Amino acid sequence: MTLASTLTTLDTLAAGQSGTVIHLAPAGLGGAAGIDVGRRLMELGFVPGERIRMLRRGIQGGPLAIKVGESTFALRRFEAALVSIKPE
Repeated sequence: MTLASTLTTLDTLAAGQSGTVIHLAPAGLGGAAGIDVGRRLMELGFVPGERIRMLRRGIQGGPLAIKVGESTFALRRFEAALVSIKPE
């Protein structure tokens, strides 16, 4: 089995599941908004090698509560979909 087949995105994790950040995808096709989202995620701690944990999933497309290090953040699903992870 290859590493690529075990990767998923953060928005697909179940509540209580953990993983390790592998990669951040660009949000757009070169637009400034995409760069800002990626930069914001990195500044929050979503960097390759960092362990994360899905705490709660909002109902019907609501925000996700995610723990990174000792901090907890609420992310919109489209933001979480930019974070490739290896589930544990």
